Amino acid sequence: MVSSLPHPTTPAGRDGLAALLARPEKAVVALDFDGTLAEIVPDPEQARAHPGAVPALAALAPHVASVAVVTGRPAGVAVRYGGFAGVPGLEHLVVLGHYGAERWDAVSGTVQAAAPHPGVATARAALPGFLDRTGAWPGTWIEEKGRALAVHTRRAEDPEGAFEALKGPLADLAAAHGLVLEPGRLVLELRPPGMDKGIALAEYLHETGAGCVLYAGDDLGDIPAYAAVERLRDAEGVPGLLVCSAAESAAVPDLAARADLTVAGPAALVDFLNTLAAALEKPGN
Repeated sequence: MVSSLPHPTTPAGRDGLAALLARPEKAVVALDFDGTLAEIVPDPEQARAHPGAVPALAALAPHVASVAVVTGRPAGVAVRYGGFAGVPGLEHLVVLGHYGAERWDAVSGTVQAAAPHPGVATARAALPGFLDRTGAWPGTWIEEKGRALAVHTRRAEDPEGAFEALKGPLADLAAAHGLVLEPGRLVLELRPPGMDKGIALAEYLHETGAGCVLYAGDDLGDIPAYAAVERLRDAEGVPGLLVCSAAESAAVPDLAARADLTVAGPAALVDFLNTLAAALEKPGN
């Protein structure tokens, strides 16, 4: 163990980090985008990867089996906002967008995508009028995500009040169109069933034959990915390290409680990735 690396607080996390350091060529490093590699900002279209994120990933990638970004954003958007294309060291980066419904591979530079769920289009048409009828929440707005829709309350006068008031009605609207509602931090996302980061991550880990995994996330949408790593640890003996990217005061309790290691947001995660890359460059790794 390298002394400068943060110390996981759980035995499973310590085993996961030890396995990654011992056999990095079998390790998959998978990371969420917003809140993990990029700071959370009021306008999601202005989100960009932390300036140190791409260099840190490029330093780490040559030492591990694979680096993947797992996000609810469209894959192409994540690639643009992350600045991931054409980066030396990231020639084999994979971006699993829309919770795995889309996949971008740096090798080809192209996006592969499944057919869209028809319920998204019908919900898209109904949502503006539905919100008007549900109640006036100034500052609430709709984000178009292509294969999903998101209602943000972060700019509302009462963000938490708007979030709680809209959660039930939006769950009903989602169900009426064959979709599910996924709550996040002051955001409510309507998406097709069977789309989550756990499914995407589990399929990718089996595809790559991962011998260990590091997953980093920051919000409720990352819990299925945490669960996928926990299942692999318990059922298949694959070591894993779960990282929560959030300052302690801003951490999502349900996620932080399951994390093996918490870092204070994207800047601290970049520091961790750089430290990990440096550790793997030492003799014997």
